[in-house]
Amino acid sequence: MTPTSDDKRKSGNPATQAKIDLTVKQQREQKRQEKLAEYQKQLAKRRRSKLVWWIVGSAAAVLVVAAVVASIVFAPTPAPSYARGDGDGSGIEGVETFTNTANHVEGSVDYPQTPPAGGDHNAAWLNCGVYTEPVPNENAVHSLEHGAVWITYDPAQVTDEDIAALEDELPSTYTLLTPYPDMDTPIAVSAWNAQLKVDSADDPRIAEFIQAYWNSTNAPEPGAACTGAFEAPGKK
Repeated sequence: MTPTSDDKRKSGNPATQAKIDLTVKQQREQKRQEKLAEYQKQLAKRRRSKLVWWIVGSAAAVLVVAAVVASIVFAPTPAPSYARGDGDGSGIEGVETFTNTANHVEGSVDYPQTPPAGGDHNAAWLNCGVYTEPVPNENAVHSLEHGAVWITYDPAQVTDEDIAALEDELPSTYTLLTPYPDMDTPIAVSAWNAQLKVDSADDPRIAEFIQAYWNSTNAPEPGAACTGAFEAPGKK
């Protein structure tokens, strides 16, 4: 009869049987240690996986926070806002006021002020905004009739930094900023029948003038549009 595995593990000699029993225990212990090692290996793997995901999640969170901070820090400065002016800047030092007609005409107009601060004008107003090239007087004056403020500068008398500073003064609507060569002053700020000439872009009277005349209720056509009409070359 063929001996079984149990028979193979048994011996009539007590010393031999002891060795067999020890070998069996060692095999069981080895298997237990192997299972324990595999468990510890899997546990370590799971821990590493969790650590990796924690690092990735933390890095992603840091990037999101950095993006939010950057969007705040590097966001463009919003345009200044002004309440609608009452059209009276007579208390501002250096402001001149005039009396001009307001007829729609064709062709060029010989204006009494340079730059113009009102008068007869083209039937199409100039779309408000920033222009890098000179614009037609007749269209810009029509925008003044609607309550816009027109800031002009002589390119030969100002720097790029001056122009950027002037642009920073502008509300988002009802303003024009254009070059105007050969003026008798570096900068002029005009509204309907009112004008202020200054030497510096950081003159505080520029903001005072805008506050007084921007979208003025005393313009000939207050509240009329400053968009949707003529757009001259050089519009930014």
